[in-house]
Amino acid sequence: MQFTSFTFLIFFPVTVLLFYVIPKKFRQLWLLLASYYFYMGWNAEYALLILASTVITYLCAVLMERTGDNPKKRKLLLAASLILNLGMLLFFKYFYFLHDAIASVLSMFGVKLGASRLDILLPVGISFYTFQALGYTIDVYRKDVPVEKNFIRYALFVSFFPQLVAGPIERSGHLLGQLERISHEKSWSFDRVTRGLLMMLWGFFMKMVIADRAAVLVNHVFEFYHMLGGVALTFGAVLFAVQLYCDFASYSAIAVGAAKVLGIELMANFKAPFFARSISELWRRWHVSLSSWFRDYLYIPLGGNRCSKPRNYWNHLVTFAVSGLWHGASWHFVAWGVIQGVYIIIGDMLKPLKKRFVSSFHVRTKSFGYQFGQGLCTFLLFALSMIFFRADTVTDAVYYIQRMVTHFDVWSLFDGSVYYLGLDNKEMGVLWVGILILILVDAYYARKEAFFDSLVKEQCLAVQYVIVAVLLVMVIVFGVYGEGYDANQFIYFQF
Repeated sequence: MQFTSFTFLIFFPVTVLLFYVIPKKFRQLWLLLASYYFYMGWNAEYALLILASTVITYLCAVLMERTGDNPKKRKLLLAASLILNLGMLLFFKYFYFLHDAIASVLSMFGVKLGASRLDILLPVGISFYTFQALGYTIDVYRKDVPVEKNFIRYALFVSFFPQLVAGPIERSGHLLGQLERISHEKSWSFDRVTRGLLMMLWGFFMKMVIADRAAVLVNHVFEFYHMLGGVALTFGAVLFAVQLYCDFASYSAIAVGAAKVLGIELMANFKAPFFARSISELWRRWHVSLSSWFRDYLYIPLGGNRCSKPRNYWNHLVTFAVSGLWHGASWHFVAWGVIQGVYIIIGDMLKPLKKRFVSSFHVRTKSFGYQFGQGLCTFLLFALSMIFFRADTVTDAVYYIQRMVTHFDVWSLFDGSVYYLGLDNKEMGVLWVGILILILVDAYYARKEAFFDSLVKEQCLAVQYVIVAVLLVMVIVFGVYGEGYDANQFIYFQF
């Protein structure tokens, strides 16, 4: 069941209504049932995978507590949880990738590996709920959180429907306590419910007005990139970065809003990333739940920055390469991840040179021009790397960039050819208006570190109604619908 489907528009109000009507002691069970029903809308059989991951991590954590301070047994239980959960993830998501990689290596020695006859369908959201469950196990092993003995509550933690299939990847220390409180505390709050609905509206706007509209142009450019000039290719790369941001951030906004309506506060997943002034800052603002997960459970255990510079740089490369592979079972995702690591390393190496430049030329680092230049360079570097994310192969990405540089047809900026890339004049106008609204909302966050709901709540009641009405009309009138277009599919469902 997707957020933008008609089914969800019925499912969510019914779920909320019964949540507030039934006795508090049944709320956790009701949300658990609703969450499994939500997930089974894709494939009922794969709900067994969530249940398996839940049972494994629950039992491993309980047994860890019973072993006391026996480090050997605790490590064995942690290893069992990691092997079993990652084993399921590897099989369903990376089987073909590993099969092809092994076949390529064997072919170098004259050994041919037969084609795989398995027909494996990737379960929606498996990377998200697997990482969430593993994070809990690791936290229990480290004794950062107490063991959750209530199976219903823990099962709900793993499968909570707003963030089940595309995050944010919640931490047990943040979410489990909230799930426990809904059983005995008053959850209803008019202010919180309206803020939740505002966040959901903002998410629908980003998805259906901006992301799905930009997708039409981006899909056209990446399909026919070998026939297009540099301006169109640059335009496609930049808009893909915007599309991906709006697509993923929209899901997170709807998830945060839906949970808020139910009295649950999820972590913020995007913090105006395109206002970052360095790649390292951008990754502190982009997909925060995943970035922090890799930081806490991979980068720091590898040594983090508490080691020599070469080792620290290696830790960055490994972490981002694994992050790239998490996004998809393909080498172009790995290449994209490595590029992010290289950006971080180069940025760190250039810090002394940057300080000397600022000092020698008396640069005003707090001036608008300097900060705007930093932000623009950061965005363009990120957009360039996203070509590897979007392309089908590393070779396609390299050729895309090569053609973008060698066939830069400046005249196409003025001959109207941009309107032959899938969007006409009117559709492009709607897209630019949507992006302008996005910039204003993100600028508000960059200034006050507050989200869309706070922006609206700051206004007088009349202005609040106008903002809501405008966004509703734009979603209904200018949302991307139509035959042959799947407006329901979020990009990150494939991860």
